[in-house]
Amino acid sequence: MSLLNYIVSFVPVMALKRFGVSLESELLEDLDQYTSDNGFANRSQAIRFLVEKNVTEQKWQCNHIVAGTIIIMYEQDKKEVTSRIASIQQRYTDVILSSSQYYISKIFCMHVVAVMGEAFHLTELSDRLTTIKGIKHGKLVMSRAD
Repeated sequence: MSLLNYIVSFVPVMALKRFGVSLESELLEDLDQYTSDNGFANRSQAIRFLVEKNVTEQKWQCNHIVAGTIIIMYEQDKKEVTSRIASIQQRYTDVILSSSQYYISKIFCMHVVAVMGEAFHLTELSDRLTTIKGIKHGKLVMSRAD
């Protein structure tokens, strides 16, 4: 038996189940665009990713201890954005591990906040940071840490 066959024999294989989905034309076009934009091999892979992502995010609404990062992008000449970020972060020092800024171009700044705490608390912090007027993009990524 080859090493690959030996390893594969211990990896549980999840059986795929087929089902039909009905979508409006516009929504199907959106799915196809999403599939293409994100490099998925097919619609099934994209739908699987979206379902898993949704289930995981719902689990984050509980009190599990998680660690993660919040990344926000903004134009660095917007001084009101940086002062607003600082003001919000001061209220969340109990969950913020570190905070860094990276000037990635003459225009844009990337702000990265490492966090750890109850999932709903980190989601709240992320929502406050990513909805600041002037933020171009924001994202929270978490992983269970308890």
